Amino acid sequence: MSKASEVLLAGARSAGLSSELVPFPHDGTLAERLSANPFLMAPMAGVSDAAYRLMARAGGAALAYSEMVSVAGIHYGGEKTWKLVEPGDPEPDIAVQLFGSKPEQFAEAVAAICARLGSRLVLIDVNMACPVPKVVRKGEGSALLDTPELAARIVRTCVTEATVPVTVKIRRGRTCEREVAPDFARAMEQAGASAVAVHGRFGAQLYRGEADWAAVRRVAKAVEVPVIGSGDVSGPEEAARMLGETGAAAVMVARGTYGDPWVFANARRVLAGQDVVRPTVAQRLAALELHVRLLDATGAHLARARSLAGWYLRGMPNAACWRNRAVGCGTLDEYLSVIDAVSAQAAQADVR
Repeated sequence: MSKASEVLLAGARSAGLSSELVPFPHDGTLAERLSANPFLMAPMAGVSDAAYRLMARAGGAALAYSEMVSVAGIHYGGEKTWKLVEPGDPEPDIAVQLFGSKPEQFAEAVAAICARLGSRLVLIDVNMACPVPKVVRKGEGSALLDTPELAARIVRTCVTEATVPVTVKIRRGRTCEREVAPDFARAMEQAGASAVAVHGRFGAQLYRGEADWAAVRRVAKAVEVPVIGSGDVSGPEEAARMLGETGAAAVMVARGTYGDPWVFANARRVLAGQDVVRPTVAQRLAALELHVRLLDATGAHLARARSLAGWYLRGMPNAACWRNRAVGCGTLDEYLSVIDAVSAQAAQADVR
């Protein structure tokens, strides 16, 4: 048993999570497979590493995505890039999101990933949504919304090389003056995409303003393949509501997972007409400890736990003080010491 498996087995129950991670269904169409559990953990650059994906799966996510992976990075043989691609033990499977602008590099990357990951690879997603200027300037991410012919060629190339479904993630459009998502989604469907994920903002908005869920609905009406909604899904109620309001087949949860791996199981409860089960303070602290231990077990840089601490401690007494303490942590023991101190304070104050 790997160190990460041991950590998950030892800590999941006290955090109100599951140590038995459910693989994404193998049988049926992608729409049928998504219907079994329509709540997915979104790809997030600098966030969705192996430890984060494990927490999401333990919290009930049907599937978790890699961070955004550069096809150029794979082309030039960087092992750091491969660390973003490969699922950690005990992850049952993974969806890998790729970005770039050169079809030949996509072909090479998809073939290599399929060969290397085998049955643990669920799907390949092509990022056509990232609005970050350094990505867009290279003609990648949401810049592809302005070049549908190139985008379609990338999809066709990926489909030719892939042994799994190929999907795309898009935004409403590149600039706020023109929504292209429905027509663009149809072009990606015709190129062979098995699903389209839609973030309800324009690229120019970055992450400001509100996501327009009506844009997701317009894409869902425009294509026959499953549509995955994304944007402003801040909790389980919003996740379930997006399904009902947009006609999407599934929902990606991104920032709504910050400090809340329980969001996926709770979204399923809302969908089933059940009450949401909010974690206790003890469970939140146990989840933070589990997450930090998983970072350590998977070889991630523990500096990532500084952000995690802020998310899990949000709303607790003296949260700002404890966040400041966590920012100064550098080792596992230092983080555990902060968690123990918060736990003692909560017990003394009888905070539940």
